[in-house]
Amino acid sequence: MTQNADPDRRDRGTPETLRLQSISVAITVDDIQTSLRWYCDVVGFHLEETYEHEGEVRGASLVAGAQRMVISQDDGAKGDRVKGQGFRIYLKASTDVDGVAAAIKDRGGVLATEPTDMPWGARAFNLVDPDGFQLTISS
Repeated sequence: MTQNADPDRRDRGTPETLRLQSISVAITVDDIQTSLRWYCDVVGFHLEETYEHEGEVRGASLVAGAQRMVISQDDGAKGDRVKGQGFRIYLKASTDVDGVAAAIKDRGGVLATEPTDMPWGARAFNLVDPDGFQLTISS
């Protein structure tokens, strides 16, 4: 069966097998404190909650608008894992993308690409977190 990329144009005669209200991302990081500073102080997320184990922060829930992201400390149990390969996090902003990019740079962040008009109508820029996870923020 061929899948249509536009979910609003799917065959209405075919019953849905999955209907989501939202989807969240959770990533494992090498240094939770470094990642917390980067996501909150540079990108602009807000710390919603931290999760501790034996008195140490091992994870955190971050929010931006109504969206949530979870980061957790890699415990090393699976060895030294390379982070961020083959994975990109897309964030659609309801605010001015150029303003978001400028604020990130003002807070010491480095953009991988400057805001650019995309052929499909969005305006987007890219950045890379301390573990190599790639983020695209678009309008």
